[in-house]
Amino acid sequence: MNATDELQKEHRFILAMIEIIGELCNRLERDGTADPGHLAAVIDFIRTFADGCHHAKEERALFPALEAAGIPRENGPVGVMLAEHDAGRRFVTAMDATLDGIRAGDAAAARDFIVNARGYMELLVKHIHKEDEVLFVLADRYLSPDEQERLVREFERIERDETGAGAHERYHALLHELRGVYLDGRPPGTRT
Repeated sequence: MNATDELQKEHRFILAMIEIIGELCNRLERDGTADPGHLAAVIDFIRTFADGCHHAKEERALFPALEAAGIPRENGPVGVMLAEHDAGRRFVTAMDATLDGIRAGDAAAARDFIVNARGYMELLVKHIHKEDEVLFVLADRYLSPDEQERLVREFERIERDETGAGAHERYHALLHELRGVYLDGRPPGTRT
């Protein structure tokens, strides 16, 4: 298994949450029925899983390996991905800043959440496409099987030591719960 296979599986998981975020925004915009606790849980998912686990694997393991293999950071795909990770963090910080206002019934806070959540969604969908179709293709071409195996071990270490045991299971359960509430229990991508 290539290290990029694991990252692509995580992308599918993140895209499933993005679909849920879209429905949360629709409900918040339409009639305010999005649960503020669910909004907070989504932010936790993004910060802990998408950023703290997935992006950590890329930033601390994959990207340095790509640079060592001759793929430049500056003016190259690694630099673009890093800039987009930072842009995503700014959207999430802005989303988080609205939660107290949303809990208090502030319509302006709800609008700010929606704007930033949709910005995050648009950014991440395009970002994931670029990684899947460009960066990971380069990684699979430039990184040897031994380097891929080393990366898989490093990903396991990041998950165990930094993200914490059980994080994947916890966020799979959250995704399943929110899917049941916001997507009528159907798998992402099947709404009509």
